[in-house]
Amino acid sequence: MPWQETDLVNERLKFVAAWQCGLSTMTELCAEFGISRKSGYKIISRYRAEGPSGLLDRTRAPRSHPNRSTVEVEASVLRVRRAHPTWGSKKILAVLGLSDPELVLPARSTVEAILDRAGVVRRRRARRLRAPSAEPYVDGAAPNDVWSADFKGWFRLGDGTRCDPLTINDVCSRYSLVCQAMRRPQLEGVRQRFELAFREFGLPSAILTDNGPPFGSVGIGHLTRLSVWFLKLAIRPLFIVPGHPEHNGRHERFHRTLDEETASPPKATRGAQQRAFSGFRREYNDERPHESLGMLSPAQVYTSSPRVFRRPVGDFEYDTAFDVRQVRRDGSVKWQGGYAFVGEAARGERVGLERVDEEVWHLHIGMLRVGVLAGRTRVIVPILPASDAS
Repeated sequence: MPWQETDLVNERLKFVAAWQCGLSTMTELCAEFGISRKSGYKIISRYRAEGPSGLLDRTRAPRSHPNRSTVEVEASVLRVRRAHPTWGSKKILAVLGLSDPELVLPARSTVEAILDRAGVVRRRRARRLRAPSAEPYVDGAAPNDVWSADFKGWFRLGDGTRCDPLTINDVCSRYSLVCQAMRRPQLEGVRQRFELAFREFGLPSAILTDNGPPFGSVGIGHLTRLSVWFLKLAIRPLFIVPGHPEHNGRHERFHRTLDEETASPPKATRGAQQRAFSGFRREYNDERPHESLGMLSPAQVYTSSPRVFRRPVGDFEYDTAFDVRQVRRDGSVKWQGGYAFVGEAARGERVGLERVDEEVWHLHIGMLRVGVLAGRTRVIVPILPASDAS
């Protein structure tokens, strides 16, 4: 009968001993021990070459791996990974290809195996499958067509103080324009940060935000004092649909990466947190390749806007077809013997009323048509901005 696996070495020794006695032919011995003549000759050959140790089991794994990565490649992969602990195989390969064009790059699966062997991959729980994401709610065809802005959720620093990170990105190139640790999301501080960004990078054509303060409101046109200031700079404010943060999904994904790399856990002080934000921003813009950009970095795609920021910012101008009124401190304008309420966001500003017929006028704040004024009732009915259409 064939040999039992647990008794292989003893059976081989018996086979060699019987062969050495010379009482049976190889064919008879192999039939007696239940093995093939090929196996019999192999046993005898190994015994002659190595003695009893030649009868031990041998691994069937190949002695050489022609496709195995070289030590240099593995070292390069791990060097990039150590410098960027959250990067995956795509980004690592992109950086290696740029830094050493002569290097023969391994497959993504090989890079992932190298990371796994080195124990630097953090296992994550499997995510629930979801339907593919929709197309971007607002897309920019070129740098500075659209900037997106938001506050990442606030958190406590190590010293117990509050940190509200303000982030501003270019939608087309993903370039991080501002990543600022702020105390509170208050109007003047936010306006100052935008002004610094406008001075450094120029003016965009539009800015996409959510509907919360200081960006948006429940008033006419969703406008706030900040978005009215944008309009005076000829920047169109765009607002996502209320309750749909996925409409600014790229920015939400940026916030997740920012949190993973700079605030898990938070730093001890605001100064330390800002240094972490600034270091992350430099790496994100200059080094981190993006699949949506053809594995280029944002800095390789972004260019500053030719529209230069200048102070002072002038008043809204309208052509002769408009009846121009000054908004009072209470947010109203004089109209046909009474007052029509425009909104506190526009107080002190010039608004334009464009006549449609005897009883209906369109209300404009700068470039935006934001409402319809019924002359007799002096009630302004808001018009949804273009970005609210669904």
